Parts: sequence; C-alpha cells; structure tokens
Amino acid sequence: MPARESAAPVESVVVASYTIPTDRPESDGTLEWTATTLVVAEVSGGGRQGLGYGYADRATARLIHDTLAPQLDGRDALAIPAHWRDMVAAIRNLGRPGICSMAISIIDSALWDLKAKCLDLPLGALLGKARNAIPVYGSGGFTSYSDYELQAQLGEWVRRGIARVKMKVGREPGADLRRIAAARAEIGDGAELFIDANGAYTRKQALFFAERAAELRVAWFEEPVSSDDLAGLRLLRDRGPAGMAIAAGEYGYDATYFRRMLEAQAVDVLQADATRCGGITGFLGVAALCEAFHVPLSSHCAPSLHLPLCCAAGPAIHLEYFHDHVRIEQLLFDGAVQPIDGLLSAPDDRPGLGLAFKEQDARCFRNP
Repeated sequence: MPARESAAPVESVVVASYTIPTDRPESDGTLEWTATTLVVAEVSGGGRQGLGYGYADRATARLIHDTLAPQLDGRDALAIPAHWRDMVAAIRNLGRPGICSMAISIIDSALWDLKAKCLDLPLGALLGKARNAIPVYGSGGFTSYSDYELQAQLGEWVRRGIARVKMKVGREPGADLRRIAAARAEIGDGAELFIDANGAYTRKQALFFAERAAELRVAWFEEPVSSDDLAGLRLLRDRGPAGMAIAAGEYGYDATYFRRMLEAQAVDVLQADATRCGGITGFLGVAALCEAFHVPLSSHCAPSLHLPLCCAAGPAIHLEYFHDHVRIEQLLFDGAVQPIDGLLSAPDDRPGLGLAFKEQDARCFRNP
C-alpha cells in the first residue's frame, strides 16, 4: 500500500535571535547579566505557521538554520516523534547537552504549535488537560537588587495574589540572611518564600544556611549546591529542615539526566525547562519520569510556553513566573496571559500555544 502523502509538509523554517536588555543589572549566586537573548523559530506547513522559542544564544539560531532545518524540509509536520529522533541523531557528534538540546527544543515546540494549529486546537486540548489552571510563583529577587528593590518586587507579587515568591541568594553569603529577613518582613507570614542559590554554596555551607533560613520560614531551597552534585543534594534533602523542599533540574537536557537525579533521590521537587530538555516532547517525558518516581514537577522559566504543558502534566505543582521572561513575553508576544489570584489559565479560544510573535516590535533587538 503506498504511503499516504502528508497534508502538512514542512515548507520552511525561519529562525532569528533577539537580544533584549534587562530593566536593570541582574545577578544570582554564580552569574551576572545585563541582557537576555531570545531565539524564535517559525515552521510553516499546511498553510499555517508554528511558533517555537527559547532563551538561549545566537549560536542556537545558527545551529537550527544550518543543521536542524534541513532535517525537516518537505516532511510531514505532524510526525513529531520522527523529527525529534532525527534531530537528536543529527547532533550526535556535536554533543547533546547545551546549545544542541536548546535548538531541538525550539523546533520541537514549533512543531507542536503547528500540529495544534493544523487541528485547530489549543495546545492544552491537544495534549489533554489535567487541570485548567496552574499556580505560579513570582521569581526574581536578584542579588544585584537593593533591599528596597527586593522588597518592592516580591511585595508587589504578593499584593497581586501570588502566594509564592522566590529570591536569589549565594553571591554574598554574609548578607543573605539579612536579605531573606527583609523579604519576609515585606511579604508577611501568609506567603511562601523560596530561595535559589544557583549552586553557589558548598555542602556544609548550604546545610548551615538551610537551618538558619528555616527560622525565617523558607519553604524551598533551589540548587543549594551544584545540580551536578547529586550526593550533595541528597545530603541536603536528608538532613535539611523538614519543611524545606530541595529542588533542582533546570540544567537537565535529556531524560538520562533527570532519571539519574530521581534515582539518587536528590530532590523533593524536580524542575524541568522545555526550552532546554528537548521541547514539549522532552518535557512530557520528564513528567512521565516524575510520575514513575512519585516526585512533583515544577517548570523553569518561559512561563507562556510552559502554561499548557503544566496544565497537561499530572505531576506539575506550579510554574515559575520569572521576571525577565515575563517582561519579554508581555512585550513581544500577543497572547501572553497574566496570573489572576496566583493562577495562570491556559487559553481555550486560540489554537496552538495561543501566541503570536510581534516581529515589528522586536526588530530593534534583532541580532545580525
């Protein structure tokens, strides 16, 4: 029997990168930055365009153009598992972690968006919803902020009904408890306070600090040590305060990484980022691993992309409402939604991700 001709062959893949300055200098426990690079890809097929994006580097756009786009030309846009497999094979000699996985993630997300549009379905409906809305936590509180700036940002989120907020720690350990106390004084006793060290502490430093932070009712300690130090994360999980969740996983690029973290019993909550871990296909795979290991899942950054995924993923408990990415998505994407009473609701009235990239508005940020 002859193979059926695709109703939606891939006609083109267009990719570009944009560097958007932050609204003020930012830093965490191990990195400083003044701009964020957004990579946007559009895959055309079946008379429609699928949108994928990620926060990566200009080199990611080049890799998509040179290596991944030729894998798709003329092929069935709806055959996403086949494309995902072939993209992974195409980067075999380049290395899976890092830029290669981020490039695959962007194209995979564009293909899912295109598939949902071809079927005239919101992405959440295509994936199948476990819930209609997902709680968010406000994320920022950079170590470059003054105490006043820290309090203003976290306090505003709480006043808007967001019941969980996260701040960065680790750059100046001697100042961290003072900054946490300032944050707690501003948000009051009713909001949960999360902290993120981005791997800045040693094991014993982190353990000591966790005990002190628990006195200020810190409920979440993210990457207290490097996420590559699974024994250190396990130490913190086993010996840290009972009411404090240990979280990590944002730097996971493949299923093997997440499986090892779960097998090591290194975290109370696993984080995954669909712009890094292989796109929507990869994120759903991580959700399946969380189901198998009975560990909750939380998404990392890119809130507009993760909204339908977290509404579909059974183990998802909340979504990171990250300051930089919220600002960029509100500025450059039509359809980016805002939380109401601390919840983001997946739109039901627009197909796909429900986003449209404002190319004209982004032109001033475009890289050559």
